[in-house]
Amino acid sequence: MDRKDARFAVAHESNPYEAMMVYFDQAAEMLDLESGLYSVLVRPQRELTVYLPVQRATGGIQIFTGYRVQHNPARGPFKGGLIYAPDLTMDELRAHAAWMTYKSAVVNIPFGGAKGGVICDPEALSQLELERITRRYTSELLGYIGPERDVFAPDMGTNERVMSWVMDTYSMHVRHTETAVVTGKPRSLGGSFGRAEGTGRGLLYITNRTIKRLGKSPEGQKVIIQGAGVVGSGAALALQASGYKIIGISNSAGSLFNEKGINVSSALKHLAEKGTFNGFSEGNFLSNVEMLTQPCDVLIPASTDSQINSGNAEKLQCKVIIEGANGSTTSRADAILEDRGITIIPDILANAGGATVDYFEWVQDRAGFFWRAFEVDQELKNYMEKAFDAVMSYCDHYKVTPRMGAYILAIDRVTKDYRTRGLYA
Repeated sequence: MDRKDARFAVAHESNPYEAMMVYFDQAAEMLDLESGLYSVLVRPQRELTVYLPVQRATGGIQIFTGYRVQHNPARGPFKGGLIYAPDLTMDELRAHAAWMTYKSAVVNIPFGGAKGGVICDPEALSQLELERITRRYTSELLGYIGPERDVFAPDMGTNERVMSWVMDTYSMHVRHTETAVVTGKPRSLGGSFGRAEGTGRGLLYITNRTIKRLGKSPEGQKVIIQGAGVVGSGAALALQASGYKIIGISNSAGSLFNEKGINVSSALKHLAEKGTFNGFSEGNFLSNVEMLTQPCDVLIPASTDSQINSGNAEKLQCKVIIEGANGSTTSRADAILEDRGITIIPDILANAGGATVDYFEWVQDRAGFFWRAFEVDQELKNYMEKAFDAVMSYCDHYKVTPRMGAYILAIDRVTKDYRTRGLYA
């Protein structure tokens, strides 16, 4: 049994790390990756666990568990998000750290991947308690983070306020203001124009490139977007402004569907006011399960991982999937969809716009010179289109799917840097 078959035998759809390794092993075999480099890339460089005693607002002390996985530094500093969630697992962080390494390589920005987080429910904590957790977590990792070591970004359960606390804590310890230790900050503290919109705008540019490659134009293409958070709503607004017809959008409470098209701005305003799409006059309210299987040209899963799986892959009626969320399609579903002829543009290419604008913010902070909004968007478009074209060239050369093309490209770039640098011993 070869490495690929072994991974398929043990891969569980609910385990994002195992799913990621299915693709990694296939790409490694395509590249005939030598065993030594395989051993280096198959595991993170470092996994950290910290225990955080925090004074609760009620007066007691509670110990919170925090993690940071630093995957690979061959191409530059570690870079990745900070998650606050009650069900956080190390395998989830391992997968996301690896995805960040490969995502950075695909769009050719000089970062390695990382991911971290704290096991907690941010909705059940006061702002003061969240600040205490953040500052204690940052201080425990001081020897491992920094602009040239590991750069944080906001992720699930965190935001620009949390990034401000990280930046301030780090700055107090190094005795100077260091804005480049995090991205996703408020602009007043060195944040960048276009950061919040980066992933959604990137999805637009990748969708445009995909549609063009398929010989079509955006006008009238019917799009369903699963997720109405920062990524999903940003993508919906950008796509509609470019001529696509948004016929479905959802949040955790359910989905809005209208095959004639949705006024996205109005629907999002209703969602902000009511917390649900239910009751919006211009469409039908469906369950999220129902919406995923409605006919459309483009489906963009932009919520959480494993939403497209072996249980629903046979029922999808889309022509193209553009992955807005990491790990949104499981390896088993991927094989089913490939057999059905459905094109999938993978997460490590499709949703790399956020990571790319993070890079722009890091560059601006280090230079002390900030770009105008249109300059950020222009550079984002340039990076995303170049990445798409590079992935497609690997697809054509190796005669593989876009997902395999992206993984082969990413692993090829990382291993070339290892070979050039040599091994320190």
